[in-house]
Amino acid sequence: MDIVSARLNVSDFCAAQEVYHANGWTDGLPVVPPTRALVEDCLNWAMLTPEHVVGIEPVRERAITAEKLAINAVMAGCLAMHFPLVVTALTAMLHKDFLLHGATASTGGSAVLLIVNGPIRRELEMTTEFNVLGNSDRASATVGRSIRLALMNLLNVRPGEIDRSTLGHPGKFSYCVAEDEENSCWESLASERLGDSNVSAVTAMAAMAPRQVMNEWTTDPREICETFSAEIRSNQLNYSIWPGNYVLIIPPQLRAHFEIAKWTKSDIKECVFERARVLRGEWANVGKGSVVKDRADREYPALSEPDDLMIVAAGGPAGGFAAIIPPWLGSKSRASTAAVGACVDCEVL
Repeated sequence: MDIVSARLNVSDFCAAQEVYHANGWTDGLPVVPPTRALVEDCLNWAMLTPEHVVGIEPVRERAITAEKLAINAVMAGCLAMHFPLVVTALTAMLHKDFLLHGATASTGGSAVLLIVNGPIRRELEMTTEFNVLGNSDRASATVGRSIRLALMNLLNVRPGEIDRSTLGHPGKFSYCVAEDEENSCWESLASERLGDSNVSAVTAMAAMAPRQVMNEWTTDPREICETFSAEIRSNQLNYSIWPGNYVLIIPPQLRAHFEIAKWTKSDIKECVFERARVLRGEWANVGKGSVVKDRADREYPALSEPDDLMIVAAGGPAGGFAAIIPPWLGSKSRASTAAVGACVDCEVL
């Protein structure tokens, strides 16, 4: 196998850490030294040659090869079996509608949220329940982290360089969630977007930090949807008024109320679509009155259409909680879904 990347000789593991930190090749955490054997293992598992072009960043036209991506996956702690997910995630991110350069260069501080579906979740023993948005399992942590390292080392998306985030958020270390398909009667996100219930896939979205909500005082689906919608309206007023993809993560306790009432994901989407909207005049209530002008009665929906809400079944079994994950810049950046093994031009939605 023709590995062309330059090699470094270091005395031991600790010395390797110092070399990588000194060169700005890490996210501040220790890395796994990417030995030739580990990089080759990743490439062999994914059945890719080192020179295979995973995709081309559309703004600066930078080609990203499988070899370079595998190096960053190893550094992040990925095992060889995790690497196909890393390739799929990057494939989704390179779709032109994702607007990768804008999402990673903006002062807004978004991170790349990855949502994993299909049989690969179980093969990699990905957690879908307790602490699903926190430190959960090896695959979720390392696959999410590999994307951040790849952005830094392959596209120069480092703080103060390409990355101009004013604040950022912890999802920039790792932001990867697997859907709890086995414990849900709903169609999975990948099945909705790709039309195949058996496909393993990754959905990528330029996303802000999760906003947790709680409602343990009702079983009425409409009232629960109003709790979701209220948080989305808050995001519209306090961050961005523009419509776009929102992610709604619903754990089992709240999910059960919808399932008992025979509500589908589509029913929830329609309800939230109708309720999650604000008037421009409401900006005056949050210190933004100077931009209201003569458009106080203009209405802004959070979703351009119901399907812009991406519902994910995940989370621990107890507690009337859910999470809203807002978009970075409304419809300027669209969520993108790729099947594991897909190419960037053929099976990306």
